[in-house]
Amino acid sequence: QVQLVESGGGPVQAGGSLRLSCAASVRTFSLYAMGWFRQAPGKEREFVAATSWRVSTPYYADSVKGRFTISRDNAKNTVYLQMNSLKPEDTAVYYCAADARDDSFWLSEGMDYWGKGTLVTVSS
Repeated sequence: QVQLVESGGGPVQAGGSLRLSCAASVRTFSLYAMGWFRQAPGKEREFVAATSWRVSTPYYADSVKGRFTISRDNAKNTVYLQMNSLKPEDTAVYYCAADARDDSFWLSEGMDYWGKGTLVTVSS
């Protein structure tokens, strides 16, 4: 019943920008906390950014703060991740995730639904 579909990934040179999109089928989308996570091969999945009604401003990992911006359009059931000043270490599969309870959006294990991911490859 809940589907998340990411798009917008691809190859990009260091210093470039990409905008990822996540389209959700959830009819109560506006109530969900939405987040982005990423995982590089051989590494653990890590938190990137999230938007939640429990905090007044978006929540970001220190590694992307100032470079990435998360936003959402509830009318379109879509969440975005604008990525600027990309670095090779940003290379990973990026996953969109939803926390229906909006209680643990900063944790991978706290998210209830996941997309299949979109690959971002940043070359130096």
